[in-house]
Amino acid sequence: MATDPFDLNLRHLRALLAIREHGSITAAADVVSLSQPALTQGLAKLERQFGYSFFERRSGGMVPTAMGEIVIERASAALDHLSQAAKGLSGVFQYPERLMTMTQLRAFLALAEAGSFAAAAHGSTLSQTAVHRAVGDLEQMIGGKLVERRGRAVWLNSAGKKLARGTRLAVAEIVAALADIGRDSGSGSELIAFGALPLSRPYLVPAAMARMARSDPRAAFKVLEGSWRELVEPLRDGVIDIIVGALRPYEIADLYQLPLTEDRLVIAAGSQHPLAGMEKPSMEQLAAYPWIVAPANSPLREQWENLFEEVTTPATPVECGSVMIIGRLLTEANFLTLLSPDQVALQIRSGLLTQVGPALEGTRRVVGITTRRSWRPTATQRRFLEMLSDAAKGVTGEGASPDLRASGWV
Repeated sequence: MATDPFDLNLRHLRALLAIREHGSITAAADVVSLSQPALTQGLAKLERQFGYSFFERRSGGMVPTAMGEIVIERASAALDHLSQAAKGLSGVFQYPERLMTMTQLRAFLALAEAGSFAAAAHGSTLSQTAVHRAVGDLEQMIGGKLVERRGRAVWLNSAGKKLARGTRLAVAEIVAALADIGRDSGSGSELIAFGALPLSRPYLVPAAMARMARSDPRAAFKVLEGSWRELVEPLRDGVIDIIVGALRPYEIADLYQLPLTEDRLVIAAGSQHPLAGMEKPSMEQLAAYPWIVAPANSPLREQWENLFEEVTTPATPVECGSVMIIGRLLTEANFLTLLSPDQVALQIRSGLLTQVGPALEGTRRVVGITTRRSWRPTATQRRFLEMLSDAAKGVTGEGASPDLRASGWV
């Protein structure tokens, strides 16, 4: 069974769609400009690579098998991503994506990720000459440049970025097809690539990952940490498929947001802080001490600014987004800060930090997942989404440890 999507032939994948549409190899061969024997051989090769037959030959024509439907649907989505990426790029060919090969796209993505021809060749199975040739061929197809060169360094221009995004998304669909097919054979592991925003890191993400590891040992994880601004483009590029954390308070045309739970902020301080143990401090008392604030233009910073909107703004000598640094600073000086309960639960339970006053009204934030609207998760990825939902609700799975929120961990 194939494990590398770049080993597949794009023309053969297009032929799958044509065979399903027309019901015969003869008609499909005309559509994809292949001879009937060549298409027959190409179909046989694809079936060997995936390890399944894609069509049943019946009196009324060729009908996709269940496995064939899975691959055809994913192939259709992959080819659509390439088509959308190539649209408007070429003044030479109307459909340049139909001329592209997986070898060329492999080289182009390697260059996009490595930043130089030498590094692209070193990180792939291609020679430096082959990378040059492949990228040059792609540029000829569109009649323009995809990359800009300055000495040995290379970076993508706007056309290159568009094609790279479409290529990554197309490859992701083929990888998903391989995963869906491979699940039935029990072969290999399946990667779940997602981004974790600060609110999800202390509890939600690790809880879901632990549940997933117990229920599906085949699952593997790639986790990127960062802010929304740092993670949203990797999401759109297909580097990750999910962002877990605080949702944006507005609609985003190409992204889908699914709420999971709500979070209410608390004021945190060192356990020796003068306000420690105070049940309901006044705003004047809170404003009398220096604060550690989140970076400008972040949702947490906006919540803090709203808190002091009607009183004298306190001193803010520290702007920081690292909970580890913030926690240490709180134990060393009389700072105050605004955080999610999950983010300081361990330190509060251990006695290093304390919560000042009750959770703050008017600071509710919706926590959930963000995905591309075009994304169709595999069975394993859907299972992980269920694990995230269960963790957010405090549901304990079979064989799992007691929910940490209920046990006093949070």
